[in-house]
Amino acid sequence: MKLKHFILSLILVSTALTGCKKQWLDINSNPNELPTALPAFLFTGAVNRTAGYIDPNELGSYWSGQWTQSNTYIISGSQFQYIFNNTNFNYWDTWYDILNDYQFVINKADSFEQPYAKGPARVMKALIYQQLVDVYGNIPYTQALKAIGNLSPKFDDQKVVYEDLIKLLDTAITDLRANAFVSGSQATDIVFKGVTASWIKFANSLKLRLLIRQSKISGRTPYITAEINKAAATAEGFLSAGLDVTSNPGYVSSAGKTNPIYDRWGYAANGATQALGRYPRPTTFLFDRFKATNDTFRLKRLFYPFGGEGSNPGVGSRAEVLSNYVAIPFGTSSGFLSQNTSPLGPALIVRGQFNSNVVIMTAAESFFLLAEAKELYGASVTLPQTAQNYYEQGVRESFRLTGTAAAAATALLTSGKDLADWTVSTNKLQTIWLQKWLAMTNFTGFEAWAEYRRTNYPVLPKSASAATNATPPVRLYYPQTELSSNGVNVAEQGTIDVFKTKIFWDVD
Repeated sequence: MKLKHFILSLILVSTALTGCKKQWLDINSNPNELPTALPAFLFTGAVNRTAGYIDPNELGSYWSGQWTQSNTYIISGSQFQYIFNNTNFNYWDTWYDILNDYQFVINKADSFEQPYAKGPARVMKALIYQQLVDVYGNIPYTQALKAIGNLSPKFDDQKVVYEDLIKLLDTAITDLRANAFVSGSQATDIVFKGVTASWIKFANSLKLRLLIRQSKISGRTPYITAEINKAAATAEGFLSAGLDVTSNPGYVSSAGKTNPIYDRWGYAANGATQALGRYPRPTTFLFDRFKATNDTFRLKRLFYPFGGEGSNPGVGSRAEVLSNYVAIPFGTSSGFLSQNTSPLGPALIVRGQFNSNVVIMTAAESFFLLAEAKELYGASVTLPQTAQNYYEQGVRESFRLTGTAAAAATALLTSGKDLADWTVSTNKLQTIWLQKWLAMTNFTGFEAWAEYRRTNYPVLPKSASAATNATPPVRLYYPQTELSSNGVNVAEQGTIDVFKTKIFWDVD
């Protein structure tokens, strides 16, 4: 019986790869009705949709000061003038739709003899709920994901949701240990190919993200250190060197089935250059941070020289000298056309490489989180290495991810430069924060924005297109769709000011 389900699941995955663009690996067309696919197959589709939903990372890359837009386009008011409402940036509906898929997997995996899918589904569920809290605050949680059982769920306190996500990840780890992937089921796991220990490492690193995000809240230290020590006590530990969390369902050179980043900002399946590739551009603020420590190594991997990729895939059309790398002041509305500025680079987009992985979480982030935990809490956390060791490994992981030589990382770490070389840097926390922010460039913009709101570092310039008295947003509005369908519960959250109503962990 088990073998039959495994084979059927694999057939469904194969069949989905030939589906249409809109529905590729997404069989749940109505979030208010239960899906009909096997849980393992639904899990595969949900992970693919989670990783492929790149809109939040794009906005985060702008609002964390890493990206701006070229002036080939009229400046976007919602992004760079901070003029938006509850019809802009609706990530809510997509995230809750995907959450319904994960919940179905959790509910039905045992009855379909696919228990190995429960643990990973719980980890991914925790990830999306973390993201929801980080932009909306209070959200439906305990009464959510019940389909027609409750179409107007109450909202839960955001801090309570965060605390329960730690428990959810504990349950996920228990499930993972009890229900390892078995022969024939690994193909449904497009993240770690059925390696249970890697899922547990991811769960622990996600816990660490949730905990460190609360580190500035008064009175939370005992809770945070106790939970870190629980995670550290596991045999698996945290994401290890070289172990990024990535997704790849088997991208193919067909419309709608290539890597979504490649498809949006790089090339179509037929090789044609995508028009949107002319849109995102690095900020001069970002470039200045790299240049301050002579870190042109990663800069030249994250972006191409102006003019973009040449005839040789992965190599710029112009000489890769610093003067040919051109950034744009954040939010500037004129004077910087796409052809005269640097586009996204070979660490992310290379012509013909349509099947590269999509990053969900990096090992670099995990090591920077460990560095901060050790620097903040010292002997109170049972982490075996020093803050310096974790920090330096975080930098090395970032260089690896961008395809930069290991010797270049060593050069940065021994450069004698403040905010790069640990031994000479006077503010260790700011050193960790800056290098984490740099390491997130192009890969995890959403997290870069969240970390900026938490740390207020680096100190970003305001958008040049914004009004003199404008302030950057600290969150998003509840979307109009939720107001229309669940208005009473939305109203109970009070008046939301996206410039002042902070997420609970954003305390200064």
